[in-house]
Amino acid sequence: MRFKPKGHTGIVEGDLTPMIDMTFQLIAFFMLVINFSDVEQDQRVQLPVSELAKPPTAPYEQPLTIHLTKTDRYIYGGKEMTEISMLKSALLRETQIIKRYTSKSLADVTVIIRADQDAKTGQVQEIIQACQELEFEKFALRGKQSEVRTIGGS
Repeated sequence: MRFKPKGHTGIVEGDLTPMIDMTFQLIAFFMLVINFSDVEQDQRVQLPVSELAKPPTAPYEQPLTIHLTKTDRYIYGGKEMTEISMLKSALLRETQIIKRYTSKSLADVTVIIRADQDAKTGQVQEIIQACQELEFEKFALRGKQSEVRTIGGS
């Protein structure tokens, strides 16, 4: 009986390239699919708590988020502004971009206003009025949802 001599007895390694490829593809996929709703939040704004606050049933198609801080400052597009005129000029640039480069109209855009719980109501109204002058029609006010208390419950 003849035995075959064993060949190379070194360590056999598998090719890791396909596994690394798949890992990068998964990372890219999750980066595209992840919900970026936290991006529209700004830590300088503490939302008011309300029992009537409800999350939207579906995400807005064309959201445009404006923050109002308790120190009477507006935050839009990551930039802090001290006057309503500065916000209005930034929104005017946004309307021009929407009109020129998208097929959507300004009526399709939902302006989301995140006002701090200590912000003045009059300033929220000024934001809405400025947006209406620029032909925006849909508005959403953000608030924190509190637990509903029942009367006579256990």
